[in-house]
Amino acid sequence: MTKLILPPGYHSSTDLRQTQKAIKLIKDTFQCKLAAALNLQRVSAPLFVEENSGLNDDLNGVERPVSFDIKQTGVQAVIVHSLAKWKRMALKLYRFEPGTGLYTDMNAIRRDEETDNLHSIYVDQWDWELIIRPEQRTTDFLQQTVRKIGQVLTDTLAELKKTYPQIKTEINPEIYFISTQELEDKYPSLSPKERERAITKEYGTVFISQIGGPLKNGLPHDGRAPDYDDWSLNGDLLVYNPVLQDAFEISSMGIRVNAVSLKNQLRQAHCVQREKYPYHQQILSNQLPLTIGGGIGQSRLCMLLLGKAHIGEVQSSLWPQGMRETCAKNGIYLL
Repeated sequence: MTKLILPPGYHSSTDLRQTQKAIKLIKDTFQCKLAAALNLQRVSAPLFVEENSGLNDDLNGVERPVSFDIKQTGVQAVIVHSLAKWKRMALKLYRFEPGTGLYTDMNAIRRDEETDNLHSIYVDQWDWELIIRPEQRTTDFLQQTVRKIGQVLTDTLAELKKTYPQIKTEINPEIYFISTQELEDKYPSLSPKERERAITKEYGTVFISQIGGPLKNGLPHDGRAPDYDDWSLNGDLLVYNPVLQDAFEISSMGIRVNAVSLKNQLRQAHCVQREKYPYHQQILSNQLPLTIGGGIGQSRLCMLLLGKAHIGEVQSSLWPQGMRETCAKNGIYLL
């Protein structure tokens, strides 16, 4: 529990029942505004996929998926980590056109997650994906999309405050854009997480781009699977969280790999063997649409907008008993 943050004098501005009502308001408002801003249609999505399909998100490549065998077929299935790859297949299957896309409720179990104020073994997020044209695979288009999501975020906060004026959360509507290399150059003596804290404290709302490839120091800013985001056209949307006095990730997103960037990134990550998977084969043969997409944490969003100190205040999950007891002593009541 060394990572647990206990804000001095913390007190929630909404009680348990108000919190539940506010969660629904946030989720209803945000997903409707997001769909309108990006021209997305809601679709149903799987909780699990076949282990050998290549469709599961490998995250940083070391997390173990929850797996089980299916009695009727003997097939080994895995709970999804995210739907980063599945969404691109679905866009083709459902015959979406350029400029249109989908979003879905993604629920997952990440058994290897170290729980703290921000992390749970249960993950709930909106996964979204939009078909783009070849000429839109640019930094400018990526930033335009980020600004649209930022506007949805601040609009949702404004709606929330109309019903719950006691909420004092503030979000800077102006997004500051910086690459991981520029961030390292700005704070060469700090670790990646310390850089994120410093830059969000200075600018409030920040998009850190180009995550996955090595920096000048030989190390990546953070881990990214090599087979969904293009490492030169992706990033994280962060805000400064005054309750935790730290950077707070709202969304990880990016323009997805094409045949060229997939080959290069698999080689860099020493994962060339993945080229044999059906998903990867379709990218390498240009059978899947070019897309941009990402994930937006639902509980994360509710936690931020409601000014909560722990994700367990807006989400039911399993927490170490010691964490529950320590939080309760400090006015943080976990669901």
